[in-house]
Amino acid sequence: MKVMVNSKSVDLDVPEEMPLLWVLRDVAGLTGTKFGCGMGLCGACTVHVDGQAVRSCITPIGSLAGKQVTTIEGVGATAIGQRVQQAWVNEDVVQCGYCQSGQVMSACALLAEKPKPKDSDIDDAMSGNICRCGTYVRIRRAIKSAST
Repeated sequence: MKVMVNSKSVDLDVPEEMPLLWVLRDVAGLTGTKFGCGMGLCGACTVHVDGQAVRSCITPIGSLAGKQVTTIEGVGATAIGQRVQQAWVNEDVVQCGYCQSGQVMSACALLAEKPKPKDSDIDDAMSGNICRCGTYVRIRRAIKSAST
């Protein structure tokens, strides 16, 4: 099976039911996407599939034929990704950092859909991403800073 990951074609010989998270981490060597809960509830494993934020821990690789997967390693190649990553640095968002790849991916998907999000838009888009360090105020500031 071939899947596009970060704009590169990747040949995979894995079971179709294998979660995308483990394909990325264990097969493709892209370890920026993190395992959190394994049930799609915490957001640590968020990646983009055709531009939409999805939880890679519950997305079977077999459902991705012909689709484009973007991970934290590839999102910086986009203008939105660059703005979000710079805003994260400028606002000093990261504390422990474990959840941040998922946070960044969700923020990028939000800004692609709504370039000037309201607070309620940010709350809705980010509500599925848990930060145990509680950096939510800095995350919101960074998203506003990265908006156009």
